[in-house]
Amino acid sequence: MRVPVDLRQVSRLLNHGPTVLVASQHEGHRDVMAAAWNMPLDFSPPKVAVVIDKATYTRELVDASGEFVLAVPCAGQAQLTADVGHVSGRDLDKFARYGIQARPGQKVDAPLIEGCLAWLECVVYPEPYVEHRYDLFLAEVVHAWAEDWAFVDGRWVDQPEVQRRALHHLGAGQFFTSGGLLVTQAA
Repeated sequence: MRVPVDLRQVSRLLNHGPTVLVASQHEGHRDVMAAAWNMPLDFSPPKVAVVIDKATYTRELVDASGEFVLAVPCAGQAQLTADVGHVSGRDLDKFARYGIQARPGQKVDAPLIEGCLAWLECVVYPEPYVEHRYDLFLAEVVHAWAEDWAFVDGRWVDQPEVQRRALHHLGAGQFFTSGGLLVTQAA
């Protein structure tokens, strides 16, 4: 079951370096793309950074709406993650083509992609020079969610089932998952 995540713990949703799905929507048009280059930036308010190439349809929708959702897909969504990263939403409706189910966000219009481990609803901090020059978007996380079996008490739960683990992109269509929790000291 999807549960809200305390905004003070949002950085932990991305700290382990997962590949994310960037979902966007504007005036009835929506898209989703994969992004390996993303990271948390700050705690209060929580901020993130993500690279969204200017040639993508997702970028066009983010530019128009000023918001997006970062979704953390699980290993069971590896093929979907690769697929949405290799075609343009200008050419086809990825949601229809790949059978992507989504729900509306609570604070943004961008969709929450079903089956993921976590979702961060984000509002862009307009930085036109940085966006144009580096394709880098900075945003405030205004709401966050996670699956109650995956993220508990502000921490990721080690998943023995590989298909339930987060994805990490290696390039050339390859992903890996991390496994085996090491605890050195409780924080």
